Amino acid sequence: PESALLLLSQQLNHEPPPTKTAIAPQIHGENPENSYLYQSIKDRCEFIRGDICDFDTVSKALEGVDYVIHLAAETGTGQSMYMINQYNSVNVMGLSNIFQELSLKGSKNTVHKIVLSSSRSVYGEGRYRCPNCGVVYPHGRHADDMIRGDFSMHCDTCDAQLTLLPTTEDSRTTPNSLYAFTKLAQESMIQTMCPAMGIDYTIFRFQNVYGAGQSLKNPYTGILSIFSTLLLDNKDINIFEDGNESRDFIHVKDIAAAVVKSLDTPSSNGEIINLGCGKGTSVIEIAETLKKIYNSTSRLNITGDFRIGDIAHNIADISKAKEILSFTPTISLQQGLTGSARILAHFGLRPALRR
Repeated sequence: PESALLLLSQQLNHEPPPTKTAIAPQIHGENPENSYLYQSIKDRCEFIRGDICDFDTVSKALEGVDYVIHLAAETGTGQSMYMINQYNSVNVMGLSNIFQELSLKGSKNTVHKIVLSSSRSVYGEGRYRCPNCGVVYPHGRHADDMIRGDFSMHCDTCDAQLTLLPTTEDSRTTPNSLYAFTKLAQESMIQTMCPAMGIDYTIFRFQNVYGAGQSLKNPYTGILSIFSTLLLDNKDINIFEDGNESRDFIHVKDIAAAVVKSLDTPSSNGEIINLGCGKGTSVIEIAETLKKIYNSTSRLNITGDFRIGDIAHNIADISKAKEILSFTPTISLQQGLTGSARILAHFGLRPALRR
């Protein structure tokens, strides 16, 4: 039977391990072996505890493997701007280790295909339409506009207000964080090395992935962690801008289904494919939904505060995923967030605020 290597995340603890796992504490909590993810699949997978930056570990993990599903990465967008060496080491050099080992194996290489998890972050602000200039890719919003309470996107050329468009795979890539840069570098490496080695590949650009198994103790998972912390403590939430900034949330089970299907879908080979739900959900909607789920008494305050560099919106065009993989998201945001809350309660976990 064919086998696959699922590289979940690099292990941050470099001490000699007593058990097998592939789960990083920042992503799955301080004790990954007690995480929901590990407990739910530990008897169905072989775990190798190690670091993707360690060549010997990667070499051992690739023995007899037919498919590599590469999900190992540091993922904090803001964090990447000051942990520069860490992000380059894990995200770029970690993938380099895989190709170095495959190169050394030569004719003994058994890997048929690599699936890479890239990110919507490579698009930067994404795709918009200007009434005067047509389709444009703005660089970002200006502080002067945001101070006045104008949080909309404006054309860099004529300053007209823009209309958001779903971002297609052929849209311009404009990474605005080191994390995004490393994901784009991974894509380029895959597109260069896989054809040279005769290995098939599929690159997925994930939108905002959430779901059971996600550590709400990790503040770098974003607003789901931060909001959950405050709501469970019945503390008020200060929502930035006007609350209408939006993201495309997709449940991890829908992501997993698409990834697995790509392994035996030849038409996905050599393709870059967006994975999201194809519609945006505003920050205020997220806060209101979580407040109901947690039955919280927290107040939601629209502050008008902002951070320069935060994107306004981004929505994936998922037409390609539908065409190639017959992909349709099956789990609504309400269902997904409710399920995550149940897991949180079952394991007695408490989220934590970013320090």
